[in-house]
Parts: sequence; C-alpha cells; structure tokens
Amino acid sequence: MVLLHPLPFDGSVWSDEMRSLGHGVIAPNLYDLGNSLESWASAIVDAAAPGPLVVVGNSIGGSCAIEVARLAPERVKLLVLIGAKAAHRPDPEFRDTAIRLLRDHGMERAWPTYWSPLFAPSTEERVIESARQIAFALPIESIIRGVVAFHARPDRSDFLGQLDVPVLLVNGQCDHIPSDPASLAASLRQGAYLPIEGAGHYPSLERPKALASVVTNAIARLTDYL
Repeated sequence: MVLLHPLPFDGSVWSDEMRSLGHGVIAPNLYDLGNSLESWASAIVDAAAPGPLVVVGNSIGGSCAIEVARLAPERVKLLVLIGAKAAHRPDPEFRDTAIRLLRDHGMERAWPTYWSPLFAPSTEERVIESARQIAFALPIESIIRGVVAFHARPDRSDFLGQLDVPVLLVNGQCDHIPSDPASLAASLRQGAYLPIEGAGHYPSLERPKALASVVTNAIARLTDYL
C-alpha cells in the first residue's frame, strides 16, 4: 500500500489505522522525490516492493497516485483518490501569488489563506492545531516545491477515463474538490464514490477511522473479486 499525502503536509498525516491496512506500507515525503509529479511517481514505483499496489492519495497525493497508475498500470489494483481529480486547468497567476506569499510571509500567512479554510467547520480545534504544527514544521522551500509540482501537473482526464482498474473517489462531505465526484465516478470504467461525513479536504486528519473503514471495505471487495 502506498499513502500519498496532501499539501501542505507530509507522510505523518496518515493515521495508524491507515498504516496498518497493508503489508509494507510506504508513506513518503513527496517533496523529497523531485520537482514534478512524474518524478515523484517514478521514485515511488522504484521504492515500492514488487507486486500489486493499492495507491491512496489525498489532494496533490491523489494527482501523484494517478501518475503512479500511469507508470505501472499492471501493478496498481486499486486507486483511492481523496479530494482529487484528474482534470487540470493551469492557473499561473494563482500559483505565482501563492509562491510569493510563501516566500515573503511564510506559513504564518499561507496557512490561514489557503489551507485552514479547507477543514470542515465541525473539525475539532485540536485536529486543526495538530495539522498546523505539521505544516509549520516543514521547510517553506519544500512547500513551494509542492505548489510548483501541483500547478504543473498534466491533465490526466483521458487516462483516468480509460483506466480499467477500480477507482474509488472519496470526498469529505464539506469538500468541493472535485465539484461533482459522483458524476466523475460514474464516468469511469470501474469508478465508485463515497463521501465521508463531517470531513473537509483532509479526511486523513479529520476522520481517520472513517477513512480507514472506507479503504478497508474497498480492499475487501477487491479481494473478493480477485
């Protein structure tokens, strides 16, 4: 199992419940793997043990998960995309503004501007504070590298639409990315959609047990099928 984290966090966002779901689970720090989603995916495929893969990605981690499936479609047996989509329309102005804010003002300004609003209104303050500490502990240049990679990602709509492996779209009930996950799932060859109640963009932090249950059930269905 491969667990791919969202911005502006690292692999520590994944709960013990998620890490215990498979053998040889890896949860890399994506920013250390290069300057693009393609380089991240290549490093992940090389680092993963031989054999079938279950790839779980949240936000930018979901975009990277799609790249892993593109590089090794014969190995990926289940793709779980959390608050992620394959489509991409470049927005260089938004990217440059975010990078400038991070460089000039650090996470002190970037956190409340871009990331804390993505939590569900009902998320406990202790959860948000724990997440904030993870984000503030990471080097700003690592976060900038992630922002650059995210905004440079290719549009993989056609690829995901043709991918003939189970793809589970998971969204926090209060998340808006993608805007219509149920319709997106229905457009895929083996797509399914499941919302997580009481979560925003980061179910791995906000509702870790519920997310682990969703992934556990998806793996069980895959095992039954195989």
